[in-house]
Amino acid sequence: MTGNSKFHLHLISDSTGETLHALARAALAPFRTEARATIHLCVFVRTASDLEAALAAVRANPGLVWFTVVDPAMQSRISEACAALGVESTGVLDPLIATLARVTGETPSQRPGMQHRMDNDYFDRIAALDFAISHDDGAHGGGTLGERLKRADVILAGISRTSKTPTCIYLAYRGIKAANVPLVPDREPPGELLEAMAAGTPVIGLTASPSRLAHLRSHRLESLGQHAATSLAEGITGYADPGRIRAEVADARLFFQRHRIPVIDVTRRSIEETAAAILAELRARGAADTSDPGR
Repeated sequence: MTGNSKFHLHLISDSTGETLHALARAALAPFRTEARATIHLCVFVRTASDLEAALAAVRANPGLVWFTVVDPAMQSRISEACAALGVESTGVLDPLIATLARVTGETPSQRPGMQHRMDNDYFDRIAALDFAISHDDGAHGGGTLGERLKRADVILAGISRTSKTPTCIYLAYRGIKAANVPLVPDREPPGELLEAMAAGTPVIGLTASPSRLAHLRSHRLESLGQHAATSLAEGITGYADPGRIRAEVADARLFFQRHRIPVIDVTRRSIEETAAAILAELRARGAADTSDPGR
């Protein structure tokens, strides 16, 4: 496989395949080959018939085979079948699991999908997701706005289209209860936001370049359709106007500066990168709170 040739990548998992797919995307990202890879995902491969169906797909379109399968017999079957076909196969988690087994002295479980088990962490994530959805854009979702903001692990503040909602939902998957408060032009930020800050709830500001926001808002107006777009535009004068957006960004910056709110620029950040920066900020704040004897 050289040059600009396309190739097949088979991902075989005995669980949801999310981990394997994420690893594959991360591994492909540094290469120009990413756009040329045709990914075949076979999930919940837990029986001999499931595995044979997955291997039949490999025979139909030979290519690299990466797998996350805990059953040693199934691992051997994949390796043997791939060797017979002359294609490379890799158990992508095997080196990591072997290292952990050696360091901890424990024997790893052979139950598939252990990372998705319904334990306390799982229910914490569900609660955080419910919190994020019920409190989107300042919605009360039960109780007063001030009460809900004070129960948040973090509050994200920013003007429209700064990725507040998707970031809150992604943080919820990490078990973080994130609320978001929109900063609306010509309106004072809600007093409950300042009350929550005074009560110790961390607030992080999200911003983006005016040109990026203008592009996103124009696209949003187009996707909403004429009637909904007109209603939105009437609600926020000059919603997609570059000049008005520059003023919104400047006003939000002044608000963040005045209240000493840390700011993250999301212009060139993915949701994952923004969430990672927020978690780093929360860890730094936690370390500062712990080290300060006056707190």
